[in-house]
Amino acid sequence: MLKRSKLNIPERKLILFFGDLIIISFGLFFFINSVIDSRPRPEIANIVLTFTGFFTYFFLAYVLNFYYLGKESRYSVGLIMKGLVVTVLFIFVEILSAVILFDLSFWRVNLLIFLFGLPFAILLWRRIFTYIFKFISTTKHVLYFYNDQSKENKEKEIEVVNGLGIHTFYEVQEAMNIDDPKSFLSEKELRKLSKKVDSWIINIDTQQPMPKFIEKAMLNSLVKGKEVITFSSFYENIYEAIPIVSYNPNDSCAEILQLQHTRVRYLYKIFNFTVNFLLCLFVGLVFALVTPFVFLLNFFFNRGPLFYTQKRVGRFGKEFKVYKFRSMVVDAEKSGAKMAKKNDARITPFGKILRMFRVDELPQIMSVINGDMLFIGPRPERKVFVRKLNEITPYYNIRHLVKPGVTGWAQVKYRYGENLEDSIQKLEYDLYYIKNRTITLDLRIIFKTFTTILFSRGI
Repeated sequence: MLKRSKLNIPERKLILFFGDLIIISFGLFFFINSVIDSRPRPEIANIVLTFTGFFTYFFLAYVLNFYYLGKESRYSVGLIMKGLVVTVLFIFVEILSAVILFDLSFWRVNLLIFLFGLPFAILLWRRIFTYIFKFISTTKHVLYFYNDQSKENKEKEIEVVNGLGIHTFYEVQEAMNIDDPKSFLSEKELRKLSKKVDSWIINIDTQQPMPKFIEKAMLNSLVKGKEVITFSSFYENIYEAIPIVSYNPNDSCAEILQLQHTRVRYLYKIFNFTVNFLLCLFVGLVFALVTPFVFLLNFFFNRGPLFYTQKRVGRFGKEFKVYKFRSMVVDAEKSGAKMAKKNDARITPFGKILRMFRVDELPQIMSVINGDMLFIGPRPERKVFVRKLNEITPYYNIRHLVKPGVTGWAQVKYRYGENLEDSIQKLEYDLYYIKNRTITLDLRIIFKTFTTILFSRGI
């Protein structure tokens, strides 16, 4: 019998990455040595074309989520289209770079082989990858422990472990309530089951003692190399968010309290300042260039004020003004404050275009320059909704530990929030960002935001 693979999601992505790396390396070698005319050329041309090729391919692959292993990532038309877009754009950039930078010519037959061979090789590798893992079991079998505090949410929690919208590659085989002896397996049955499972996921108060025979079996499994983790750790690793809704309150509280000990190192502060400074220059220039056109079109298609302002809650709960291009009718909130949603009747036809390409967000540069916002951080909310959300969860104000942002982790990981429930779900991502702020995470947010704008995702 084949031994069940212990590969987790990052390791699977790494396999995909190295497969692509090998194919792209051979592709670039063939392009430089066989496609390009072999006449004498500067060595710098080979270096530039190689660097440009690697950067272009993996940048496009990341932006287009080519390494996403969600439930819709099976070998489908969507995945084929992604592969074709990534490889075709990669080939186009390589050829354009060779022609413009170095005035190089090509062997036509070899160029055709490169044009059709590379996309075929990448898609074939994806097919092989999917095919292999159809026959080699990669799912970790889970022994799940909970208590009376999380009893009501047991089914929901098991659904989260098995995969809520994504492939987690975990599957609960048995669930035990440690507060209910009736749900216990016998010591012999537990020992037998422990040999078959790969992971123990514990969703109980960490201070709560476990029955001795369960504790002994768990420690034996740990010593034998089995995975033993808390539900919160599992949730944070897989979903890249901190669980606060419906799960064990004590475990969630412990995760939340760690936020006050989070240290932001000087290197990150320098990076953050540099990014905000450069983006202020770039976005400020775009804002200055776009405003006259928006003003003119607004006059004909969206009669009324060009801008609108709202008070939002910023760092430490202090209110500040946020500026946007108006995308709704003038009296949009005459009946009271409402969250925007898809196909919102209050959005004007011209406003839909502004929102589609995020042009309405450009005036927020003024809030960044004023020091009330950063480019990356939790999105600021209005006080009326903050009050309501604080009534639902005591953790909502935690997001005010840092300055709000124009874009953030919740914005690139979760759909557009249309109600308070969505706002609570997005809070899990905001808290994850506050706890795990790093240069890498900020770069991921910037790239994901670029994807959102490029493909007009959301409202």
